Amino acid sequence: MELKKETILDVLKIALPAVFEMTLYTMIGVFDTMMVGQYGGDLAVSSVGLSTETIYTFSNILVANGISVGISSLVARKVGAKKDKHAEEYATLGFLFTLIISLFTFFILFFFSTHLFKLIGTQENIITTATPFIKIASIGIFFSMLMNSLNASLRGCGNTKTPLIASLIVTLINLMLDYILIFGKFGAPSFGVTGSGIATCTAQIIGFIFILFYMIKYAKIKVRFKYIRKINFDMVNGFLRLSIPSSMQEGAFSISRLISNFFIVVLGSLAFAANQITTSIESISFMPGWGFAIAATTLVGQKIGEKNYKKAKEYAYASLLLGTLIMLICSAMFLLIPRQLVSLFINSNAHKVIKEGTLCVMIASIEQPFIALSMIAGGILKGTGDTKTPFKVSMVSSWLIRMPLMFIFIHIMKFSVIYVWIITSIQWIFDGTLIFILFRKKFKNIAK
Repeated sequence: MELKKETILDVLKIALPAVFEMTLYTMIGVFDTMMVGQYGGDLAVSSVGLSTETIYTFSNILVANGISVGISSLVARKVGAKKDKHAEEYATLGFLFTLIISLFTFFILFFFSTHLFKLIGTQENIITTATPFIKIASIGIFFSMLMNSLNASLRGCGNTKTPLIASLIVTLINLMLDYILIFGKFGAPSFGVTGSGIATCTAQIIGFIFILFYMIKYAKIKVRFKYIRKINFDMVNGFLRLSIPSSMQEGAFSISRLISNFFIVVLGSLAFAANQITTSIESISFMPGWGFAIAATTLVGQKIGEKNYKKAKEYAYASLLLGTLIMLICSAMFLLIPRQLVSLFINSNAHKVIKEGTLCVMIASIEQPFIALSMIAGGILKGTGDTKTPFKVSMVSSWLIRMPLMFIFIHIMKFSVIYVWIITSIQWIFDGTLIFILFRKKFKNIAK
């Protein structure tokens, strides 16, 4: 179909701030990995990597790709239908659920993460280094999840600039404190890996305060506690029908990835460091996919709310085209400068980590356009209110393809970490292709 210039500009207006926002948040993890890698080598990278994977598995499943998707989709459709009070009620319900979930997540991570590490057979030196980091980071993730909920309401209104500003504040504070507290600069003591946790926690608390202030003073759609005093259970049911499948979709992917990381960590800190560095590099390339998925959910949702199905279809295809093109550029970078990318994350004498990481990054180049298709087509479907289709596809690709292959080749046969990335490429090729086919089928009869 023909894409109009104004359609592309509308998509870019929403997507680019979201891309930059997600990139900045991702850069926090990337620079954390870089700095602790320079400070403590493969042990530090493995400790922070395992802790971060565990923390963000909880956060992504329960809020970032669960509750927040429900908030953005429903707020967007109600704003499109000019029903601002309903939009505020959904925003408030989302924040309430997030508050409850955030408290639960903090409790589990703070008190039981060490037991989990021991249960999966993690090396004792990794557990010793990771434990203080994850306890401190669990405080920060509580505030980060609350901020994510408020950001979702803003994005549903089409406001991706304010969350971008918040991400810039969080990133700058995190990086400054990382440098000071990890290495002991400007007269501060050197806390190493623990310093990274303190820096991240502090930055996330400040970011939440900024977004909360903006929400109270300036937001078009606000969180209003009057809706908590008299909860509309019909709206709760509608909210949960969208959010639960989205959470389960992320759960299918993230839990399988976390279990895979448990398989890898048993191979030793060198293999896990190579995998974690590759994951950190690829996490940057995810950002165009996430940004254009957010744009698709918001714009398609608003147009569905207006019953303007032709424009919804235009926004859907524009988001897919632009996001996939950008992630193809990431593929080219992974093929052209893989060693240089890996070397940024660890000191130059870690030759085996650099060698294996380089091969992993090159293999990861294969999956980039398919990740774009999966994320953006999934975002489009969520904008229409369909969160079940992305969940079903993720279940199949994660648990019928990824996990059996990981179990056989990594857990049982103890193959090289390089095979981890061959397996994930197979998963993403299947996932992206299938969800694109299902998206096309759903949209075939819209706005003929």
